[in-house]
Amino acid sequence: MAGTVTQRIQSHKVETRYRRIVTDLPVPDSLPLLEDGQLYEPRSMGGQPPIVWDRAEGFSVYDAWGNQWLDFSSGVLVTNAGHGRKEIADAIICQTQHGLLHNYCFPGEPRIRLARKLVELAPEELNKAFLLSTGSETTECAIKLMRTHGRRIREGKDVIVSYTNAFHGRTLGAQMIGGIPALKEWIGHHDPAMVQVPFPDGFRCEDITFELFEESLAKLGIEPKNVAGVITETYQGGGASFGPPEYFHKLREWCDKWDALLTFDEVQAAFGRCGKLWGFEHYGVVPDLMCLGKGISSSLPIAAVVGRGEVMDIYPPGSMTSTHTGNPICAAAALANISVIVDEDLVGNAARVGEVLHAELWKQLAPFDDRIGAIHGKGLVAGVHMVTGDSQEPDSALARNIVWDATGRGLLMFAPVGVGGATIKIAPPLCITAEAVTEGVSALAESFAAVLGR
Repeated sequence: MAGTVTQRIQSHKVETRYRRIVTDLPVPDSLPLLEDGQLYEPRSMGGQPPIVWDRAEGFSVYDAWGNQWLDFSSGVLVTNAGHGRKEIADAIICQTQHGLLHNYCFPGEPRIRLARKLVELAPEELNKAFLLSTGSETTECAIKLMRTHGRRIREGKDVIVSYTNAFHGRTLGAQMIGGIPALKEWIGHHDPAMVQVPFPDGFRCEDITFELFEESLAKLGIEPKNVAGVITETYQGGGASFGPPEYFHKLREWCDKWDALLTFDEVQAAFGRCGKLWGFEHYGVVPDLMCLGKGISSSLPIAAVVGRGEVMDIYPPGSMTSTHTGNPICAAAALANISVIVDEDLVGNAARVGEVLHAELWKQLAPFDDRIGAIHGKGLVAGVHMVTGDSQEPDSALARNIVWDATGRGLLMFAPVGVGGATIKIAPPLCITAEAVTEGVSALAESFAAVLGR
């Protein structure tokens, strides 16, 4: 058997309140299951540390052989409220036992209640919600709405502007507006009216002025009057990279001037992840559309586009729908999740503990700053950008080795992401404590030292 399954992880016997490693890794008894995964699932499903999850609770992940990991992944930024929340499980069970498992677009209480809840929590300008299944589906919908809105203003007003290094999902339209060239090679025929400009992160793009946006469009031969919409991740997911608020204030003004819609892809940023309910609150602007997913339910697949009514109502009945739109069980899970996040002030916790996270990263990883190009993020999301040295070239091998070593110490993160696959992403559940975060960063620092031989 080849690949990550047979690659042994150096396990360290660990026994703390939050971490416990008592076996070799991967666990020998787990190998038959891992082998079946390789046999029966596509190769693309590999690539993560070979840890077989058995159950998860709060910010802890357990296998069936006595090992426990402090989770810095949230299962790829999904479990904002925490793993295995009883309130969410109870809501799922209650809806299941009630007897409605599916109702398509026919009216149903869970879906309509969730749409209302999302609108109530959103800025008042955003007064309609369309429920879908995945984040990719929401960005596809946003493209459709932006372009249709533009063409209603004037024929030829159909350009969609997005950003380099952006990730908006894995479906066709989502990858066409994405800013990662390697993910678009399979497409072959690119839409010339979908263009990317540099994202002002201050690291990979040092110019953070809005003038660069206008200059970049001009170089691409794009006239502002032809732009139907601009879509940006609130923070670039691959690196947890934010732009300056001043930039987005000017972008909002620019979109208003040229009758272009502004969309924030909040799939990773919403529901408290950044220490605000909505990540774009850090910028002090309101978009015309926002795309939601991941942390909306902390569990089951559901997503949403929330936007201005005059835009959301462009399409007549039957022409903008989804088979599993607002599935009643998923909607019940989302409603329970939102209640937990609001009632337990997990947004405030993300802000407070997020300050600890970022302070500890800067402090404990300081000895390795020659191999760290930047540390980005806000709240309980962070990206540690690994580089080869003075060249600032991404070092994917180093990032991967650190993540795998940390797994052997009881700290769980997903495989590195971002530019060159060289960013170590940190995103624990929002219920995590300052004590647990500090211990997790200490384990991460131990992995840095071990991998770099320091």
